[in-house]
Amino acid sequence: MKRGTRLVHAARPAYTDGRRPVNPPVVRASTVDFASMADMSAAQRPGIEGAQSFTYGVRGTPTTFALETLITELENGDGTKLYSSGLEAIAAVLLAFLRPGDHLLVVDTVYSPVRQLLERFLRERGVHFDFYSPRESDLSRLIKPSTRMIYTETPGSVTMELQDIAAISETARRHGDILVACDNTWASGFCYRPLEHGADLSIVAGTKYLGGHSDVLMGSVTARGKAYEVLHEASILLGLAVSADDAALVLRGARTLHIRYPEHARRALAVAEWLARRDEVTEVHYPPLPTSPDHALWASQFDGAAGLFSVELTPAWRDRVSAFVDGLSLFGRGSSWGGFESLALPCSLKGNRSVDDWSGRGPLVRLQIGLEDPEDLIADLARALESACR
Repeated sequence: MKRGTRLVHAARPAYTDGRRPVNPPVVRASTVDFASMADMSAAQRPGIEGAQSFTYGVRGTPTTFALETLITELENGDGTKLYSSGLEAIAAVLLAFLRPGDHLLVVDTVYSPVRQLLERFLRERGVHFDFYSPRESDLSRLIKPSTRMIYTETPGSVTMELQDIAAISETARRHGDILVACDNTWASGFCYRPLEHGADLSIVAGTKYLGGHSDVLMGSVTARGKAYEVLHEASILLGLAVSADDAALVLRGARTLHIRYPEHARRALAVAEWLARRDEVTEVHYPPLPTSPDHALWASQFDGAAGLFSVELTPAWRDRVSAFVDGLSLFGRGSSWGGFESLALPCSLKGNRSVDDWSGRGPLVRLQIGLEDPEDLIADLARALESACR
């Protein structure tokens, strides 16, 4: 079945007496009462077979299990665990698989809070790490005997470089038992699935496109094989759980992902193409543009695009970038993205790059293109650019 059909029909309740709710009902629970001790013992059987057994609220309810099932189907994995945010999902991956003395390779474009997590938490606990350029051609030279994981992100935060996950995964396999984790939030499992390209773990902030309405926080990690077993056990030991109400909101949003996501991309491409022709713009960082250095990789491995990209203005705009963003009326100013509304946010790379030097370049503005008419968004951007020039 096509992805849209799977999103509509996956993880829905079975019929009972010929009737069923269209979406899984919200099951809120901490304690689960069993009819007998024998029933309780059977439900609490150890190991991966009990991963979706309704035994205690912190281990999940039918509502959270339904969302896990839907995301697993979307990402084509063996199992999914849910977390209260995208950053918690990332932290769960790092804590589940890394031990003191292990070495981690991290892409230089990584989501900036992950840098803080590495510097202020994992380093103190004996985990070593190095950053690498997203366009590094040979990761083999950076791998050490103690390398346990390669942490990727495609496209990269703010600057949007793509990585060849298939090539990275092949390198990891050649060097032994090295896991490949990929932040897949931009694609959200819809137009790209890292596990199909050899990655072991796909991380998504469901806060973004899966939820789609800017009113819920959610993170997920979908894994293959034994990686899922390790992730499941660590999540249980750490007591990581999500609200059934939040899971229900993401389930509701995900049912229309196949309608919303291509529309974000269509509008984004129209706006990106217009911006690329402006004299104020040095570069639009968006892989679907033919001028992007990563366009060929995007065309060969992705079957769609998100509505998020960045605009690099000329250096002369360094002192005017806030005036430009403040002059926008249809674009909100705020963190996050993936909702139905457009957002604009100036982004500084200071302290957020260790390998590639972005100093001396023009200011960056990240644009989340929502579901407004692209002609209206273009007119808004034109007014703001002209106003900021006065």
